[in-house]
Amino acid sequence: METGIPLLPFAIDANLNPMPDSERLKAFENLGFGTLFTDHMAVIRWSVDAGWHDAKITARAPFAIDPASAVLHYAQEIFEGMKAYRTTDDKIVLFRPDQNAKRFAQSAERMAMPVLPQALFLRAVEELVRVDRNWVPSGDSSLYLRPFMFASEAFLGVRPAREYIFSVIASPVGPYFKGGSKPIAVWTAEHYSRAASGGTGAAKCGGNYAGSLVAQAEAQRHGCDQVVFLDAAEHRYVEELGGMNIFYVMADGSLVTPPLGGTILPGITRASIMTLAAESGLKVEERRYTFAEWQDDSKSGKLKEAFACGTAAVVAGIGTVRYEGGEFQIGDGSVGPVTESLREKLVGLQRGVTADPHGWVHPVP
Repeated sequence: METGIPLLPFAIDANLNPMPDSERLKAFENLGFGTLFTDHMAVIRWSVDAGWHDAKITARAPFAIDPASAVLHYAQEIFEGMKAYRTTDDKIVLFRPDQNAKRFAQSAERMAMPVLPQALFLRAVEELVRVDRNWVPSGDSSLYLRPFMFASEAFLGVRPAREYIFSVIASPVGPYFKGGSKPIAVWTAEHYSRAASGGTGAAKCGGNYAGSLVAQAEAQRHGCDQVVFLDAAEHRYVEELGGMNIFYVMADGSLVTPPLGGTILPGITRASIMTLAAESGLKVEERRYTFAEWQDDSKSGKLKEAFACGTAAVVAGIGTVRYEGGEFQIGDGSVGPVTESLREKLVGLQRGVTADPHGWVHPVP
């Protein structure tokens, strides 16, 4: 985090018509993902002349933007995904929010947008969580936080915008996949690419996801939960899923994951898993891994498990892989012991159940 950066004062404009407690608690009984939202949102504006200004927590409401706003025409937009958890002793915590702030700044630089100071990013998240702390569910559920920024200047011309809006909204969520902890099925995209060298693959911007949706729809038509993308140059090497990173557990107990290299999003969950695996005595290797190897290693037994990971899904075991030529199963098709162990270690840290030697857990004061 930066030091010496003055933090903007946040005005609190409370929602005068919040959801009644009884209605909110009733909604908590059957949480989906990303369909229910809290009473408030954080907003900060930026302009060339004024810099960052007008920071506030206000009632969640639609933005009034001009039809010529740059985001609608040139897609200058970035976002983050993170969660707030309620611990067993009723404290509210974030998990590695400094890394979200850092990645948000990196995404802004890649998309020619103003860089929000990391301390201000964290302050906006904390202020919103404090105001809407009753929206943080307990148990296995959590409060998903979506910081985002978009170009709001009204103009038609290809250049970086001169006005932006940064905001944070929040949504109490249950499991990302409907099957809960059951292994997922994935579809291999052989004709669509997510990112190319020199592109925006390492930035968390909406355009990356928009370009993946046609492949995700293809995956759903084949009965799969997620799509797996191969490299854009040769269509041989596995890179990542539509919204998650991927790991392979080999028969010798080692883990393999594709290297970043600019075309893969540097996942915070991915980095955490790598650290936890190494601490468990597992060798972690970042190397290119072909789809052909995936097939062959699954058939020979060299590959025992595979799993996807990300903020939304946490850790999800992969049981079945489908592609245009058929399908194959990983191991016995169930969630493997290494996958389950790493998931338990990660979730235990996130929810304050186990000791945190890394300082990853950030209490919301």
